[in-house]
Amino acid sequence: MEFISYQNDTIASAFSCVSVFGCIVTVFIFGIFTSYRDTPIVKANNRNLSYLLLVSIILSFLSVFLFLGRPNDVTCRLRETSFGIFFSVAVSSLLAKTVMVCVAFKSTKPGSPWRKWLSVKLPYTIVSLCSSFQALICIIWLSISPPFQDLDTDSYPGKIIIQCNEGSDIWFYSMLGYLGLLAAVSLVLAFMVRTLPDSFNEAKYITFSMLVFCSVWISMIPAYLSTRGKNMVAVEIFAVMASSAGLLGCVFFPKCFIILFKSEMNRKADLLGKREN
Repeated sequence: MEFISYQNDTIASAFSCVSVFGCIVTVFIFGIFTSYRDTPIVKANNRNLSYLLLVSIILSFLSVFLFLGRPNDVTCRLRETSFGIFFSVAVSSLLAKTVMVCVAFKSTKPGSPWRKWLSVKLPYTIVSLCSSFQALICIIWLSISPPFQDLDTDSYPGKIIIQCNEGSDIWFYSMLGYLGLLAAVSLVLAFMVRTLPDSFNEAKYITFSMLVFCSVWISMIPAYLSTRGKNMVAVEIFAVMASSAGLLGCVFFPKCFIILFKSEMNRKADLLGKREN
């Protein structure tokens, strides 16, 4: 019997430690943002979206534990759909942030028609619609042909690989494809607005985070298709953790550095790119 076991595989312990460490770091950053919630750098680009993004990253790190241990029908259904929904929330939050950067810049001109889009509801509408469509894909997938526990006796002689069968490859790759579409749209839009004035420079960090995210998942697909057994699961776990760490590091580490070590830069005048006389 072969699967990623807590008792027999050190890689399971390694993945668990990295996942827990990622959760702790994310919770620590969440605490920093709540403690400094009224400072300009936290308020600069919708702090509630930042909170939502942090929560989705925590859940993405925790979803790693669904891939560890002996799989069964329940964990098979949860593992494939959970990371798809969690990452959809994270990427759609970044997309909403980028859209608000673009709208905020265009609305600075007098009489701009973009001012009517400066609504509190706009970013939450974007997140809700994008995430709901992914949730709908997962619901249809679970209703028509859900993942299930499968026993592979053909890949390796003398071994029975206990693994998750996706049930329907069409819906599995539809879920991944939609996630890739969200990431690509976020990357292109963030790249287009990355050169806006300093007060809207979060698009630069979003561009880097989406580059990391897309690179991880593009490289993951051929590796995933060319492996079997627990190595296939290990590739998927690595992709989940690497993309979560990429989102966390690229978006939040620069802000935390300014908050903790460059407090003199955490002022409205600096964010607006103005110099004191």
